[in-house]
Amino acid sequence: MSEPQGPETGVVEKSAGPALDQSASAADYDPPPAAPGPDGRDGRDGRFWSVRRVPAGIVALLLVLGAGVFLYDIAAVRVHQPAMHWRRALAHQLAQRPLDDIWVLVGAGVATLLGLWLIALAVTPGLRNLLPMRRGHPDVRAGLQRAAAAQVLRDRAMEVSGVRSVRVRMRRRKADVRAVAHFRELDEVRADLDLTLAAAVRGLGLVRPPALSVHVARPGRRG
Repeated sequence: MSEPQGPETGVVEKSAGPALDQSASAADYDPPPAAPGPDGRDGRDGRFWSVRRVPAGIVALLLVLGAGVFLYDIAAVRVHQPAMHWRRALAHQLAQRPLDDIWVLVGAGVATLLGLWLIALAVTPGLRNLLPMRRGHPDVRAGLQRAAAAQVLRDRAMEVSGVRSVRVRMRRRKADVRAVAHFRELDEVRADLDLTLAAAVRGLGLVRPPALSVHVARPGRRG
């Protein structure tokens, strides 16, 4: 059964499923709503867009080379020189092969895949490892690397009494925290982690605070 946390956490606990034994304790939390920016908007500025210099450079280079070769061949034909052998062979093959020929279909498939890849690059922002932060000034944008955010959460979790080790996997929408506790009751450790990590997530200053998934377990037995 769902039970809201206190107002100091800013998060809501969801159903944890079947009861867990004393070797593990876990909980999932929804993220708090996006905080408004300095201009009064809801703070949803969106992700940073990658300039994608390498794909753009490769496409530009191929276009320049292809256009240069075709212009040279057309100029040669205009001055009564024979066309390049590869262009004559290509024109002959295209004229002789039917549309359902295997090589025609393969070439069309490759061209389609390349086109879809370029369209995907054009309409998606990229930079998935960079999390947008709330604006302190309308003209300034800041971002936080996911690895740095995970390190902050790990450091804060290690400050909780009873925590022996912590692993944090930071995604764009969720932070998966797995801790090992070598003393104290697991539910008590997890409750302290809930409060500490909720405050740490708010302190990151992200536009879209990630949801929290907290797991606490005992260390494995040796031998």
